[in-house]
Amino acid sequence: MQLTLRQFEYFLALAETGQVSKAALRCNVSQSSVTVALRAMEQTLGVSLFVRHAKGLRLTETGERFVSHARNVTNAASRAIQDIRAAPSELSGRLRIGVTETISAYLVPSVLSTAEQYFPHLHIQMIESDRPSIEGALLDGSIDLALLIVSNLTERDELEYDIMLKSPRRLWTHPDHPLQQRSKVSLHDVAQYDYILLDMDEHIHTMERYWRRHQLRPNVYFQSKSLEAVRSLVAFQKGVAILSDLVYRPWSLEGRRIVRCNVSEVVPTMDIGAVWRKGTQRCKNREIVLRFLHASIKAMTQE
Repeated sequence: MQLTLRQFEYFLALAETGQVSKAALRCNVSQSSVTVALRAMEQTLGVSLFVRHAKGLRLTETGERFVSHARNVTNAASRAIQDIRAAPSELSGRLRIGVTETISAYLVPSVLSTAEQYFPHLHIQMIESDRPSIEGALLDGSIDLALLIVSNLTERDELEYDIMLKSPRRLWTHPDHPLQQRSKVSLHDVAQYDYILLDMDEHIHTMERYWRRHQLRPNVYFQSKSLEAVRSLVAFQKGVAILSDLVYRPWSLEGRRIVRCNVSEVVPTMDIGAVWRKGTQRCKNREIVLRFLHASIKAMTQE
């Protein structure tokens, strides 16, 4: 029996949401359709992809490894459809795109590689800098477009943006952490444990806003500009962290596992968007590139 593209889509929805009901809602099908597809997939593969727990489903170690394969399959299908539907692009010239370090690390390699194939006559120059510098470059015309965390923008009166990805923020812990055994986890619960704080792309400012809103503070054990350091410390049970799904990986560099769960309070999503200077002339090239960015980021992240 061969696996179907639909089964891969249902599996990824389950992996992202951890609940059959949410996966069914995302895929716009019945819960029984998702359950039957998962059972058939596990029978075909001869392995268990999920284990059940109080809050729904959690990926097994095999399931964690299978996620990347499933994404490769669905991404390839999406790119094939996009390639067949789209006429060859005749865009030419140069496009300068500003990005911050998070975007650079987690989106640029795939997006740039695909863009160079899709727009063979367009020279795309990616420029990495901090958000204030990129905003200034947009305003003075030294870059044409930017990919930024739009919730951090300060020059909103002079810039326009189009949100392309809303990445949820969840609690990261070691698989055996006590918080993973609870049916509901609050920020108050999180505050009882050591916290590993990421100091990257103005994350601290974002974190302080939602903790302050609930009149709480995390118990910061260690602060680092290195996401890999944060990941490893969580995996070694030195603390917990609340971070975006975009930067989540189930394994640390040392091969130790990290798992996620939702927090009961509203934690803002990390909203990534394309940004440009307000009032600039409507440009066909920019509109085409924006459509491309939407499609490629969606295919990459399965959002």
